[in-house]
Amino acid sequence: MSRRVRYQVAVTLDGFIAGPNGEYDWIVMDPAVDFAALYKEFDTAVMGRKTYEVATAQGGHGAIPGLDVVVFSRTLPAATYPGVRILNDNPRQIVAALKAKRGRDIWLFGGGNLFRSLLDAGLVDTVEVAVMPVLLGAGIPLLPPGAPTELVLADQKILPASGIVVLAYSVAGSAGPAPRVRSIESAKSRKKAKRTGGAPKRRAAKKRVTKKRA
Repeated sequence: MSRRVRYQVAVTLDGFIAGPNGEYDWIVMDPAVDFAALYKEFDTAVMGRKTYEVATAQGGHGAIPGLDVVVFSRTLPAATYPGVRILNDNPRQIVAALKAKRGRDIWLFGGGNLFRSLLDAGLVDTVEVAVMPVLLGAGIPLLPPGAPTELVLADQKILPASGIVVLAYSVAGSAGPAPRVRSIESAKSRKKAKRTGGAPKRRAAKKRVTKKRA
């Protein structure tokens, strides 16, 4: 099975992925989201210019630890930085080539225009959204107008602490089904981890050392 391209983003209840000027301060955080586990599902991230400019607004070149970042732009000059490539090539051709290579899944980081282009080309395999309990009223939409696309629900998680609803859909006819939502820790697991503080691993290590000495 080829690598999946997964459009995974936070979205408001009224369908926006960013404010009118790219703002993202409306995103709600939840302690149940295991970002380290989430990032390990990918080895490549692709994004458009506007998303890239938001990522670099705080400084740096937009590198994401553990991921190869590919930026598509018709206006920025082509360039290469550590962990980041800015390309002026056709996104459809580049993403199709990336899918044909071995590796982990590809994170379609944004934005909506790139999503529309790759979706129309049949290159997007999953749509995974974290719906925030926010009504923004205006902003950048999840997907610009275009042809309809049928989706198949693969998994869902409700995070009561924040009101976030995580939905994972497969694109009908895509290369593979959407994965289960695995980057959400249950409250029970978090309480257990906090209570033990890693003690089970230490006890196991101590047991192995004792056994070796015997």
